[in-house]
Amino acid sequence: MFDTFGTVVDWRSGITAAVGEFAAAHGLAVDPAAFADAWRARYQPAMHAVRSGARPFALLDVLHRENLDDVLRAHGLDPVAFGGAELDELSRAWHFLPPWPDSVPGITQIKAGYVVGPLSNGNTALLLDMAKAAGLPWDLILGSDVTRAYKPDPAAYRRPAEYLGLDPGQIMLVAAHAADLAAARDAGLATAFVARPAEYGASRADSTAAEGTLAEGWDLNAISIVDLAGQL
Repeated sequence: MFDTFGTVVDWRSGITAAVGEFAAAHGLAVDPAAFADAWRARYQPAMHAVRSGARPFALLDVLHRENLDDVLRAHGLDPVAFGGAELDELSRAWHFLPPWPDSVPGITQIKAGYVVGPLSNGNTALLLDMAKAAGLPWDLILGSDVTRAYKPDPAAYRRPAEYLGLDPGQIMLVAAHAADLAAARDAGLATAFVARPAEYGASRADSTAAEGTLAEGWDLNAISIVDLAGQL
């Protein structure tokens, strides 16, 4: 099972492009990449409010849409000045992110011998749209609205195993993020690190490339999903 944002799809390029189109259409003087980074920066705090019990479970689509309003305000823009439908459409850009070049061929190779699917904070509708748009050949999609848990809550990793009639150790999480893999390992899953040095852009490539190493104790380390397929 695969983390999606950053591991399978290039969220930063996709959101930057969508924000750029929106800004151009409205004559806004914003840096699309900086706006995308600011939007993403609200991702974990929004989910933490759910994990901590400060608010009931809410779909990631809802959190993304709320966070969009917050980012607009932080840029000195009033969300009310834009049509609600337009902002809804911009928020749906998270459904249609481009895959990394190795994602589809690598997952296709792995699928020949394993059941493959996302283990993502995305909700089912988001992950379904993403799969159709990007050509991701999942065998199944269990969104966070099915597990009712956001990573790194242990339930987010263990409930898919329960639904599939498996022990947690029969599932391997593939991810580009050390914290995600560490939580999965603590929940009993096998782990595979895939390097995505360009996830946050060229300026941060060196730091992200070294995020997962053999010293962290992952079961497999790969430079791409195609490389991972060969190791498996």
